[in-house]
Amino acid sequence: MSTPATGRKTINLGLQGGGAHGAFTWGVLDRLLEDGRLRFEGISGTSAGALNAVALADGMARDGAAGARARLHEFWMRVSAAGRAGASARDFIGAWMGAWRMPAMQPFRMIEAMTNFSSPYGFNPMNINPLREIVVEMVDFERVRACAAPRLFISATAVKTGKIKVFSDGAITADAVMASACLPYLFQTVEVDGEPYWDGGFTGNPALFPFFTETKSSDILLVQINPIERTTVPTSAKEILERMSEITFNASLLREFRAIDFVNRMLDQGRLDPGVYRRSRVHRVDAGKALENFSASTKFDTSRAFFEELHAAGREAAGEWLQAHFDDIGVRDTVDLRAQFQ
Repeated sequence: MSTPATGRKTINLGLQGGGAHGAFTWGVLDRLLEDGRLRFEGISGTSAGALNAVALADGMARDGAAGARARLHEFWMRVSAAGRAGASARDFIGAWMGAWRMPAMQPFRMIEAMTNFSSPYGFNPMNINPLREIVVEMVDFERVRACAAPRLFISATAVKTGKIKVFSDGAITADAVMASACLPYLFQTVEVDGEPYWDGGFTGNPALFPFFTETKSSDILLVQINPIERTTVPTSAKEILERMSEITFNASLLREFRAIDFVNRMLDQGRLDPGVYRRSRVHRVDAGKALENFSASTKFDTSRAFFEELHAAGREAAGEWLQAHFDDIGVRDTVDLRAQFQ
C-alpha cells in the first residue's frame, strides 16, 4: 500500500526479541521514523521487540514520529541506568551462569545443585524485575490501547499448554508485555487473567500470522537480531547453551517463513483463491553483520556504550535498507524465504 501524493508507504513491522541486542532494533526504528516515508499499520513484537513496540506506540500517540523517537531513546537510557545501579537482568544471569563455575562434584549432586541454583524461585524469590518498573512508569497503556494505529501484537508462551498467545487491542497491558519478556531462568511466570506465561520467543519470535488477517498491508519488514546461521561449531558449555538459545528462538520464525512461502507459491500457481488468501512480501533488516562479533551472552550487557553502539549499527543498517529496497515495498519480496529454511 502507498500514498502517491506523499510518497509514503504502509508496512507491518516484526520485531524480534534478544535482550540488550534490542538496542539494534531501537536504532532501526529511529532511522525509519526519521526518514518518515513509512507508515506502520501493525507491529508484532516479542520480548525486547515487545518493549520497543510499546515504547514506540506510546511516543507516537503523544507526539507522532518525534515522540516515538524520544520515547525509544528514553526507554533504552532508563534500562542502562538501571543496569549501572546494579538492578539489571545481567545480575540474575550472572548468578545463574555461576552454576557452571562450581567446583567438581559428584555428577548427580552437581546436576541437582545446578537445577536448584538456576531457578528464579530460588535466587530471585521476590521476583524483582527492574524492567517492569520502567515500562509501567513510561508507557501510558490506556493511551496506547486507544490508538487505532499502529496496532500491536505482543506474543507470549502459555506455560501449561506450550501454545502461543498473542495479545492485541484491549489486551495490551504491562502484564502482557512482561509476559512476552519473561525468560523462565530469570523470572517467575507472569500471570495474565490467571494464566501463567513465559517469553514469547519460544513460540513466536515474532509472530507474523496476525498480519495476514488483522491488517491490510501485504508488506512485512522484519528486524531480525537472532542469527539463523553461525559459521563455527560451539564446543564449550557456554557456547553450546548460547547456540541452543538462538536455534530455539528462531524455530517459530522459520516455520512462518515456510508457511508464507507455501501460500505465495500456491497463489502464483493459481491453486489458492486470491479472494481468501493474499500474497505476503517479506523484507528484512538483519543484525547479523552488526552482531557477528558479539556472543549471545552480550544480550545481558546493559551498558550505555553498548546500547549506543548497537543503536548506531541499527541506524546504519536501516539507512542501507531504505536506500536499497524502499522502492520494492508494495512490488516484490526482498528476502528469499525458501533459502532461509532449506
